[in-house]
Amino acid sequence: MQLDGSCHCGSVRFSLHSAHPYPFNLCYCSICRKTAGGGGYAINLAGDYNTMQVLGHEHVGIYQPTNIDAETGKVETNESIRHFCTRCGSALWIWDKRWPELVHPFASAIDSDLPTPPEHTHMMLQFKAPWVEVHAGPHDKKFDLYPDESIADWHKRLGLEDHDD
Repeated sequence: MQLDGSCHCGSVRFSLHSAHPYPFNLCYCSICRKTAGGGGYAINLAGDYNTMQVLGHEHVGIYQPTNIDAETGKVETNESIRHFCTRCGSALWIWDKRWPELVHPFASAIDSDLPTPPEHTHMMLQFKAPWVEVHAGPHDKKFDLYPDESIADWHKRLGLEDHDD
């Protein structure tokens, strides 16, 4: 499926192809919550990085968060690089060198009509803010950390792969 996205002020526009366009992953980690607002829900789409086109690239900033181990205090750089609009602050996409062929656009930045997922995966619940309520459906899965299946595997299990326009 072709995905078109933009920031709030319109300074950055992007497009890419996604074989996995259902926004089903709901991430409750503090990084997603603090950089994208609300409950987070950042890493829930996957696209083909080689098909990505960006207009207004001069307005794209990056943020590479650090993680601090609560027990040891050791600081580690997170592998995921978050891209945002430097003019309005909109979260746009995440790229990670461990999976260079993929890009993870924020569903909130997508302007195309995304399909409604038949179920959700609630992940990183151990980092959920106390004020955030988890609204899990009867078929939803919940994980303290990472889910037991990838974005591609979730789409495959439900027969929702490669929805070309």
